[in-house]
Amino acid sequence: MAVVTDWIEGFQASIDHIEQNLLNEPDIEKIAQKAALSSFYYQRIFSAMCGITVGEYIRARRMTLAAQELSCSDHKVIDIALKYGYDSPDSFAKAFQRFHGITPKQARESGANLRSFAPLHIKITLEGGTMLDYKIVEKAPFTVIGIKKRFDAETSYNEIPKFWGEWMSDTKGLKGMFGICSDMDGKTFDYWIADLYTPWEDIPEGCSTYQVPGGLWALFMCKGPMPESMQKVNTEIWSQWLPTLQGYALAGNYSLEFYLPPANNPADTVSYIAIPLKKLEG
Repeated sequence: MAVVTDWIEGFQASIDHIEQNLLNEPDIEKIAQKAALSSFYYQRIFSAMCGITVGEYIRARRMTLAAQELSCSDHKVIDIALKYGYDSPDSFAKAFQRFHGITPKQARESGANLRSFAPLHIKITLEGGTMLDYKIVEKAPFTVIGIKKRFDAETSYNEIPKFWGEWMSDTKGLKGMFGICSDMDGKTFDYWIADLYTPWEDIPEGCSTYQVPGGLWALFMCKGPMPESMQKVNTEIWSQWLPTLQGYALAGNYSLEFYLPPANNPADTVSYIAIPLKKLEG
């Protein structure tokens, strides 16, 4: 269990770092380093395991502490707003009301109902084996052609499906074989809807090419209606497979989804998630 224990300790250290720096501007690179992960993978793993993004967690924790301070002190609202990262009392009041359901002024009244979001504590609970089929393959570099859009890591889970919706109304001749995350810089990344590139064909307007690096890939099959089947496997990858991974480490700030043509029966639809790896020495 040493691998799992080390992984849990590293991820918990990252959450402890967040807690110790709640009043500072979040530095996703430093947070991810505590878990020995790139910011790209850290944010994906955090969202899959915790059900919220890093930014949502920080905002929820700040709102919890702000409410406590409002209810037990006579500090000015503007001072509390600035302390917890808001530029004005108005922006603070709107965020406060969304979270707590009452205004900051009402929070100071006796008996006010406030919400509390407790700090996260990571643990692995064994509830019976889950079979997750995968294989490790080596692939040469290959080039894709497609359209890309820049996304914020905080909102990408909701915005990427909209991007696919836009593509379906104007496919630009693409089949949509791949969905590729690339060039993660900590807060944003490029997402591609792409096909294999054939050099003798013209590049449609609005499209460009991207070379997917060669190397080792962990390949996971997803079977069933989309997007549920892929979301289920994605969560299992980060919460069950990664903590017990031995002999390999995550590699590269990119990942890949591969889509086969939809089956007549949605239950038979097959897609794949591919995660780049590097083999550890020793």
